[in-house]
Amino acid sequence: MSRRGWVLFVALAVIWGIPYLLIKVAVGEFSPVTVVFLRCAIGAALLLPWTLTRGRLGPAVRQHWRALLLFTVLEMTAPWLLLSWAETELSSSLTGLLVAGVPFVAALTARLAGEEERLSPVRVAGMLVGVVGIAVLLGLDVGRAQLGPLLAVALVVVGYATAPMVISRRLSDVPGVTASAFALVVTAVVYAPFAVPRLGDAAGVPADAWTAVVLLGTVCTAAALALFFALIREAGPQRALVITFVNPAVAVGLGVLLLDEPFTLGLAVGLPLVLVGCVLATRRSPVPAGTAAAEVPAARP
Repeated sequence: MSRRGWVLFVALAVIWGIPYLLIKVAVGEFSPVTVVFLRCAIGAALLLPWTLTRGRLGPAVRQHWRALLLFTVLEMTAPWLLLSWAETELSSSLTGLLVAGVPFVAALTARLAGEEERLSPVRVAGMLVGVVGIAVLLGLDVGRAQLGPLLAVALVVVGYATAPMVISRRLSDVPGVTASAFALVVTAVVYAPFAVPRLGDAAGVPADAWTAVVLLGTVCTAAALALFFALIREAGPQRALVITFVNPAVAVGLGVLLLDEPFTLGLAVGLPLVLVGCVLATRRSPVPAGTAAAEVPAARP
């Protein structure tokens, strides 16, 4: 990747290394549906005016409303509720580790759909090294987790990996921010009847839970989306998905630096593996002349 691409990559690695922790804090006080509603409402309040002033939302909805709804369900409406519910039972670190499987499913679906960019052996090896690094880094015992939350995260992975196919195949002329703004609005509207009545009981919610929700909507959703689409234009969609490997590493690293958590042997061995895996997995593959990567969203927590 270019220097600008790496700057965007590192920035998003930090921003999207935080949501698993924020969701864990938020669902400790709010119901999962309320967390999703508030996150989407805040994100929509920031992105929708930007999209409307450019006059892109109306034409996109009129021409592609079915595809936009499919993208919304796969990318936000179902995954974000499933993810929030899963974190009522799973640790944020384990959740991040499981979501790291997105690039594999995305690569498989891309190949099955005939995408042009080739997954070279070096890139595949990088992905494998990255997953091994995360497993070592977190040292988690998946066997102790309940089956229901694990299946919920598995569905999240499938949704995150297949939603970009909807964009690349059916919404290639719709800007990513426009599609995301639509998805945020629709998801907020869908969950409003279930979440709004519960907000009356939120007066006694601690400030840290409210802070977590606000950060989810502003930094980890609205700001991160704008940065991510810039990264896609710079590095390509499949390569940008490799950021999923770095997110759990960042989450654990922040715990060491900010929460005085121990720097374990797993951290010492796993973190370098994650970084090496990212370098290998983001190497450019030969692309046939005349082809261009579509602007697609990535999996986000």
